[in-house]
Amino acid sequence: MAFAVHFAVSMLACYLTAQVLAGSTWTWRAPRVAIVCWQSVGLALGLSAMGLPMAAGLAAYDRPTGSALLALATDLSHNTLPPGLGAAHLGLVGIGFGIGAVLLTTTVRSIHATVRAQRRHRDLLTLVARRDPSVPGALVLDHPSAAAYCLPGVRPRVVVSAGTLSLLDRAELAAVLTHERAHADERHDLVLLPFTALCRALPWFGWVRAAHERVALLVEMRADDKARELHAEIPLAGALRRFAACGDRITPAGALGMGDRDLDVRVQRLMLPDRPPRLIGAAALMVATVLVALPISLFLS
Repeated sequence: MAFAVHFAVSMLACYLTAQVLAGSTWTWRAPRVAIVCWQSVGLALGLSAMGLPMAAGLAAYDRPTGSALLALATDLSHNTLPPGLGAAHLGLVGIGFGIGAVLLTTTVRSIHATVRAQRRHRDLLTLVARRDPSVPGALVLDHPSAAAYCLPGVRPRVVVSAGTLSLLDRAELAAVLTHERAHADERHDLVLLPFTALCRALPWFGWVRAAHERVALLVEMRADDKARELHAEIPLAGALRRFAACGDRITPAGALGMGDRDLDVRVQRLMLPDRPPRLIGAAALMVATVLVALPISLFLS
């Protein structure tokens, strides 16, 4: 049972780490580090959720979960099982595999739904969007609402609406375009995908949904950082303020939009720049590494 306890401790550590990350403001100053930490929490949680019932069911082997699974496969092939391993224990192992199957299935379904929505919208853009020399590398939609988003994928598209062109000045528009290109270059859609899958697979964990929202905000902050590296804080903050004042904003499914999340918080962050907390960031990465290493080591041993 010791290995089941290890998985339970790992799940508890995931919960506590998520609570600390959700309540910390240093993550706003180092969004890339914070995103890595959240990814570690998500991976460790998924592995531990699988490993806990498996380890409980395989307690009779008194081995790490990976070795116990191999021993179980060997015993089943010879139609022999060790004393103390009955149908209930095999059921627990099956539950562990079932959780893994649910995680895999929801991930595949999330990928499929996202790709389908992106393909549908990309086809629509070929019909209704146009090129404009004032926004090189982007597509323009003749729509009065404010819209600026990245449609990620193998062939990413940056899209702005005619309403956005009339809303922003040239410097603000340049900052917005850089923000959206950062989403495409760093594949932020793939960063969010595992958390979308976890929300579907583990809907009873409210903090998993909260983690998805937190990571989505950090992704926007990371793109903000890339934009202000080239255009400084003032144009980007001005663009965010204009988006915040404009209530009618649109972002299609499968896209990452400029004005989707916590605009006031992002403006405040831009206007009060601070150096990234290197020591805290390094400590957070160490904790994230240990968090992931524990369940992986139990499966590989």
